[in-house]
Amino acid sequence: MIVAAFIFIVLGILIKYGKLYFLIAGYNTLPKEEKVKYDIEGISTLFRNVMFGMATMIFLGYFIEKITDIPHLLDYFFWASMIIGVPYLLIAANSKKYKRSN
Repeated sequence: MIVAAFIFIVLGILIKYGKLYFLIAGYNTLPKEEKVKYDIEGISTLFRNVMFGMATMIFLGYFIEKITDIPHLLDYFFWASMIIGVPYLLIAANSKKYKRSN
C-alpha cells in the first residue's frame, strides 16, 4: 500500500506540473471550446493537493502501525484516504468554483 502512496504523489506531480490533463477523466473528452470554460490550473492544483493528502494519510498509517504494532492499521488509513479523498475530489472538481464565467 505504500506503493499506492508513491503513485498518488507521482500522479499529483504529473497532473499539476507535467500538465498531463488527459489523466483527468472527462476533461480529455471535451471539445476545445468547452475546455476553455474550465480553470484547468485550479483543477490540477486540486488534484495535486488531494493526491498528496491521500498519500500523507497512507504514510501516517504506515508509520503509526510500525510504532504501535497495531495490526492492519495501514489498511484502515488506506481505505479512509480512499473514502474521504475520492468523493472530495469528484465533488470539488465538479463544483462551480472551477467553471469560468463567460
